[in-house]
Amino acid sequence: MTESAYRSLDRDYILAWLARLLGCPSPSGYCMEIAAMLREEAARLGYASETTPKGNVIVTVPGREEGAAVGLSAHVDTLGAMVRAVKAAGTLRFTPIGGYAMQTVEGEYCTVHTRDGRKYEGTVLSTKPSVHVHADVREWKREEENMEIRLDEDVRAKDDALALGIAPGDFVSWDPRTRMYPNGWIKSRHLDDKASVAALFGLLEWLKRTGRAPVRTLKLVFSTYEEVGHGAAWIPADIEELIAVDMGALGDDLSATERDVSICAKDSSGPYDYGMTTRLVELAKREGIAHAVDIYPHYGSDATAALRGGSNVRAALIGPGVHASHGMERTHADAIMGTAALLIAYVTAQR
Repeated sequence: MTESAYRSLDRDYILAWLARLLGCPSPSGYCMEIAAMLREEAARLGYASETTPKGNVIVTVPGREEGAAVGLSAHVDTLGAMVRAVKAAGTLRFTPIGGYAMQTVEGEYCTVHTRDGRKYEGTVLSTKPSVHVHADVREWKREEENMEIRLDEDVRAKDDALALGIAPGDFVSWDPRTRMYPNGWIKSRHLDDKASVAALFGLLEWLKRTGRAPVRTLKLVFSTYEEVGHGAAWIPADIEELIAVDMGALGDDLSATERDVSICAKDSSGPYDYGMTTRLVELAKREGIAHAVDIYPHYGSDATAALRGGSNVRAALIGPGVHASHGMERTHADAIMGTAALLIAYVTAQR
């Protein structure tokens, strides 16, 4: 069943939707526009959605059988920054949103989003940006106090920036620099976790187009604060099993590649549910889905947040393999398609 599902997944739809997601700025706490996109697309596919007080979007798909629901979570929020201070020369000091190494954003183009809706572009630079001027530019630590945003406006002093409406507390989003190639390779910022969101909508589109229904009711939780640790800290009480769908970490002694579905057996919060993880591995083997089982030593997920928030659920974690996470990320369309196919197998197969 799922092998045919893999072939019948609408790859063009999934990748086009991914491109739209990547093009919508959504640093943690600034997800209003992308949440509206999710609700609109879910409604277009014929599925009801609701929005929680903190902005998470939950899409419900009725199941064939009554009983507890299965939750699938993915997060639409991304890394970003917030203006911390406007400096004397009119450049901006910023504070990170999410956990990334500062050198991964040096030289990045960005957009400052003011509270009154204006947008200004700029560039992230070290406070010692030129080898022709600063003798210690190579040794200068790339840390928060040594970084700033240069605005692409006629700004020469603090008052010039303030006159633009820029102020502390304004959000900053990174240019995703998305590239999608005919050979399937995809490189972009924010594949963590918009690649997984695209896979979940691929699942929704497949269910709608084929007329299939999951065995148990599905609740797809699209969270908006995962990068800061509490994305799915609250989930609906009728969810009994929760699969966090998030990017698979690659590198070091890990086995997955950018073309695989990564199945996480354990991360920094501890082991995931034995039965669910085993079933996911068995289904991947049965359906011939390229996959690997790995341990993520420096990682937490929406399932982590749910468990720490007190949810009495079984939990598992899968996702497309993504290289250089929280940096200039890359994956392959095969991994996204495989993730959607494995989820189809899990939610449509009888126990």
